Amino acid sequence: MHACLNVDEILRLTACELIASGGQKTAVALACCCKSFEDPVLDALWGTQDRLTPLLKSLPGDVWDEDERTVSAPTIHIFSFLNHFVPKSLKRLPTILEWARFQKYARRMRNLTEHNALGVLSSEVFSFLQVGTINKPLFPNLRSLRLCSTAGQFIPFIPLFLSPRTTAINIGFKQPDLPKAVVASVVATLPVLCPNLEQIILHSLPRDPTITAGISRMLLAINRNTLRHVAVDSLLTEEACKVIHELSNLRELAAVIERDTPLSLAALPNLTCLTIAYCDHGCDWLRMFQGATLEKLESVNFYSESEQIGDFLGAFERVALAASIQNTLSGFSLYTSCSWNPRYASLLQFTHLKELVVEFSCIGGCSSSVDDNIIITLARAMPKLEVLQLGDTPCRRISTGVTTKGFVALAQTCPNLTTLCIHFQVVSLSAPPATAGTTSNTESTAPRRDCALESLAVGKIPVPEESVLMVALTLARIFPRIDCIEHIDKNWEKVMDAISLSREIVNYSSKRSPLA
Repeated sequence: MHACLNVDEILRLTACELIASGGQKTAVALACCCKSFEDPVLDALWGTQDRLTPLLKSLPGDVWDEDERTVSAPTIHIFSFLNHFVPKSLKRLPTILEWARFQKYARRMRNLTEHNALGVLSSEVFSFLQVGTINKPLFPNLRSLRLCSTAGQFIPFIPLFLSPRTTAINIGFKQPDLPKAVVASVVATLPVLCPNLEQIILHSLPRDPTITAGISRMLLAINRNTLRHVAVDSLLTEEACKVIHELSNLRELAAVIERDTPLSLAALPNLTCLTIAYCDHGCDWLRMFQGATLEKLESVNFYSESEQIGDFLGAFERVALAASIQNTLSGFSLYTSCSWNPRYASLLQFTHLKELVVEFSCIGGCSSSVDDNIIITLARAMPKLEVLQLGDTPCRRISTGVTTKGFVALAQTCPNLTTLCIHFQVVSLSAPPATAGTTSNTESTAPRRDCALESLAVGKIPVPEESVLMVALTLARIFPRIDCIEHIDKNWEKVMDAISLSREIVNYSSKRSPLA
């Protein structure tokens, strides 16, 4: 064997490249033929798993309790029946050799995502796993754990997956009927089980004093020197809020604010992303910005559960300019379930925005006031835009809306725009492509270079059958790279088909020889 293959870094890089390029079988064959490749290949294969069942399949089939679905030899059928959404149980404990084989793979796992463990496994299985992990973690080298839709039965087993080396935890809870006391107890122990946490994300938590107490105890006990990312959709005690003030290394924060919550951002100099959910419209919306200097803040996200939101954008403009974040902010999102007519002019100072989302409801009548003037003004102020959404999914009841003129302005001024969701007038797109987008001063409005737009959300906006072809040609001319239209009206499928066909015709024509 060549001397360079004695270098562990080269072996691991080779194994990772093979597996990343789809050569799993080649990598396994290489590991079977050469002992030096065994550990690098197994580490690459098992390092990241998106579910738990591949590891459980390393146990023999006769360990499992069979049901009526099993029609073949257990050792063969184990690979199929574990994929059925029927809770499976163990009928015996694994032997020492069988458990050693299981641990051989378990210790190599670094990142684990489990979407629905109890969908294919009974709680008894995790009880069996606990028996084998009394003195050491089940996954001793696990760095990142993500659990989705965690049901009540599974919550007591969460510590089974953690180790002192775990630095990132992301858990989503499945409501309703969560055992609140159990959730609070497990959450409070996370800093003890994982003393060097860098990221903690807990979402879909019920609003309950017991949960608040558990989350707050966790924050009081957490390692403040290592923590970089905190996201918990639960209220906090005053003591826990003070702890957040002292997290000087914090990069990302997501918190829930209600009346009299004493949260301040003044002592978070390294914060780059902030997400705030408001559950009480009576509080001062943006008081946490008062006196703060957030020189590194890049993204803000607001969620309002209030029925009244007022001039939120104007209030944000005032506090944001006072905090000097207009030159660093690249993302702004605001979500509210109420009908609203915002003043977009308050955002014109934020010229470096790449993502702008202002979502509000059209239930009970369309409240969108977006028109060409608003779109053109925003486009000129924010030429770096990549994502733009104003209002909820476009509705049928459009009192105003953007026309072809506004679309062309976006394509000209924001060439990096990839995603667009706004109310628009589909009738304006029915104009012949040769004249679409012309302005009153007769200046050519053809895009100076191809706009990057790929996704357009049209929602419930209907397109007449007779206008399908013209709408398709106009959109293809303004947004040459469009390949996805999010729609409800089926005629938009015909529009997308027509765009694809026109693109094929253009490509075919460009490949033909001039003499042909």
